[in-house]
Amino acid sequence: MKGIHIFLADGFEDMEAICTIDVLRRGSLDVKTVSISDSYMVTSSHGITVTADMTYAELPSAKDETGPEDVMIFPGGMPGTRNLAAHSGLIDLMREHFAQGGIVAAICAAPGLVVSQLPGLEGRKFTCFDGFEGYLLDKGAQYLCQKAVADGNLVTGRGAGCAIEFGLEILRKLKGEEAVRQVRHGLMLD
Repeated sequence: MKGIHIFLADGFEDMEAICTIDVLRRGSLDVKTVSISDSYMVTSSHGITVTADMTYAELPSAKDETGPEDVMIFPGGMPGTRNLAAHSGLIDLMREHFAQGGIVAAICAAPGLVVSQLPGLEGRKFTCFDGFEGYLLDKGAQYLCQKAVADGNLVTGRGAGCAIEFGLEILRKLKGEEAVRQVRHGLMLD
């Protein structure tokens, strides 16, 4: 699947989705929001309703191979993460995307509930919200207690308070250190 897409399910964590989108767009990346339901309207875990750019059914079917510039992003939040994890078509798409070298990025509970459904996680480094480590540890992955972790085409974040660092880690993978420096400066993080 070509492009950068963040997948939203009812109950998504507000900061993990919106901060990530904001950081990537500040870095001049074209990020599309995708509702996994038939409705463009998606309500966060804190009752904020957003309008997605497209629904899952409208996702363009990729004719070309996915590459390292293509990203699938999964915010956490409950019950949003469980809703993402239960969407079999989305999980199949993620597996294909990852196998073709596309980046999978997930934060909070999503590494545990969504990313853990990927094959080939042995030895991969990750982080997630406290209590969700076991899903990936059982697959042979290595937990790091950090705000954000990148390991090959896998990027993970710890939780809502780490959403900016998570977004910056994705930006670093796509555009490098100078882009990260500029966004950090614009956000007054330096």
